[in-house]
Formats: sequence, C-alpha cells, structure tokens
Amino acid sequence: MTIRLLSGDPTPEELAAVLAVLHALAHHRAEDLPADVVRPAPWSRGGRRVRPGGRSEAGWARRAGGVSP
Repeated sequence: MTIRLLSGDPTPEELAAVLAVLHALAHHRAEDLPADVVRPAPWSRGGRRVRPGGRSEAGWARRAGGVSP
C-alpha cells in the first residue's frame, strides 16, 4: 500500500486520518472489503491459503479462535 502526502510534512490531522484508515483496514477480513480497496496477491487468487514458501496460513485464511477451515 502506498500513501502519498502531497503537502510536504503531514499535519497531525492528516496523520490521524491515515492511521484511522489503516486501523480500519487491519480489522476487516480482506474478503469483506471492496475489490478496489484490497487486491489479493496472485497466489491467494489461485485459492491457496499458505504463502509460497510459508508454513502458516495467511491472516485472512484463519477463522476466529485460530481454527482453520
């Protein structure tokens, strides 16, 4: 994700707005967000739940309580 501030040094209000957006994104399941907000990685679009070379499931693939589907 790229966040670009156009006005030089950010004001406290701009920083607060950016943090609010990031916080909101971090607390939603990726599949619940609109496609223009989140673009899944190519490996996840193929139906994989584990990152290539990884041993654990991606965060969005986990169910509440840490139990996998």
